[in-house]
Amino acid sequence: MWKDKSPGVKILWIWTIGTAAVLVANVATTRMRDLEKLMDNQEEQTQTPPEQINTSPNPNHNDVVVGEE
Repeated sequence: MWKDKSPGVKILWIWTIGTAAVLVANVATTRMRDLEKLMDNQEEQTQTPPEQINTSPNPNHNDVVVGEE
């Protein structure tokens, strides 16, 4: 099959496959870097004393519980 193809078509196929490989490697590298950043942030949060962690979805909101009647 490859013997029937012209050199230009072969070069285009090699170029296409090489470009796809570079793009896949770039995406994989970026995702690994983002995952490492996420894991580092989680490690920093676990090292913070519990008094300083704000678990409220709204950081400016103070949860005040009023007794129910």
